[in-house]
Amino acid sequence: MPHTPADKKRAITRLRRIKGQAEALERAIEAGAECAPLLQQIMAMRGATNGLMAEVMESHLRETFGPGSKEAESPRSGDLDEHVEDVMKFFRTYLK
Repeated sequence: MPHTPADKKRAITRLRRIKGQAEALERAIEAGAECAPLLQQIMAMRGATNGLMAEVMESHLRETFGPGSKEAESPRSGDLDEHVEDVMKFFRTYLK
């Protein structure tokens, strides 16, 4: 869960964008739009949802393994920020 005001604002902005896309998709389906524009809108929604998921995952990883966490205080913690970045790079690639 995003904890800083900036992170919360960014998450809410993404959610509102997804909501707007879903409403536009609903209107397009009701209007009998062609398949290609519908698929394009669905892909845009998927991208927005994946972006939100990546942000929440990064927040969770930083909270769990970042400075001040129990995991960060363990002797094996090393460069946790670097490890979190590596995981997030992989995760973002997977979501594309």
